[in-house]
Amino acid sequence: MVTAAQKKINNKYKLLLLTIIPIIAFFLSITLGRYSITIKEIFIILTSKLLQKDIDYPKVMETVIFQVRIPRIIAAMIVGSSLTVSGAVYQGMFKNPMVSPDILGTSAGAGFGAALAILLSFSSLGIQATAFMFGLIAVLLTYTISTKVGKGGNIMFVFILAGILVSTVFQSFISLSKYVADPYDKLPAITFWLMGSLASISQRDVYTILIPFLLGIVPLFLVRWHLNTLSFGEEEAKALGVDTKKLRFLVIICSTLLTASSISVAGMVGWVGLIVPHLARMVVGPDFKVLLPASALMGSTYLLLVDNIARSVAAIEIPLGILTSLVGAPFFIYLLLNTRKGWN
Repeated sequence: MVTAAQKKINNKYKLLLLTIIPIIAFFLSITLGRYSITIKEIFIILTSKLLQKDIDYPKVMETVIFQVRIPRIIAAMIVGSSLTVSGAVYQGMFKNPMVSPDILGTSAGAGFGAALAILLSFSSLGIQATAFMFGLIAVLLTYTISTKVGKGGNIMFVFILAGILVSTVFQSFISLSKYVADPYDKLPAITFWLMGSLASISQRDVYTILIPFLLGIVPLFLVRWHLNTLSFGEEEAKALGVDTKKLRFLVIICSTLLTASSISVAGMVGWVGLIVPHLARMVVGPDFKVLLPASALMGSTYLLLVDNIARSVAAIEIPLGILTSLVGAPFFIYLLLNTRKGWN
């Protein structure tokens, strides 16, 4: 029988290991690609930059590392962490293991925003901004419908129904956008964006996503001790002195920022926010004090590894959405068979 103290110590060691793994994955990922770079060369260049030493090495190597690979790696880790944390808190809030970050319509709204921006020939920054804005609009519509319809009833159930409704509407708009798009120019761009990719990530994109990422994840980490109460009933939570309405609103705002910003730069990457929280729950348990950091670390590592496969396994890059679905669907079946005790 494992005591609470032993479990706490075990979780500390697990979190330490989960912190080391993405760091190792980060440096190994820099070596992957058509331009060969060794770990030794990476450390030589990093040392040269950090210590301002004049070390002779090919300048193209520096460009590949700092302009191409590191921005993409950081973006993959941020997106993976964002989607996983959003999925974890939504699964706790809705008390439903089948919930994912797009439950309130964020993905569909952002997808339509991107499709519309591509139709209107916006720049890449304009596409990201429009996708982000429509992701927020979709959740605002869901929240408005839920608060109007769900008064005096099961508000969480109404949230799910409203999210399905809003998602369906925006998916219809996406289909309409694809139908009217130029089949030789706009349609391929829309289709490729919707499948998800980090191929065109730049340093600017990393700075763009970093702000909503911090605005979303920091508040969730600060209140993670209270997130466990969302899985209780309303009466139990109130007895503990927790205002569930305010906490729920904070969770929705923060998760929307994380999800919408991730989709705006990476496209519609599915399954990450659904399966990785389950995996984290299997490792550290359902307590949000350790589940949230574990989810963030495991999500960042997971999407980084998937992106490495996407850019390395074939001559042409495989869209992220295809890989996450291929990995996620069978893995989710396995998780469903092995996570009952984690939820209990």
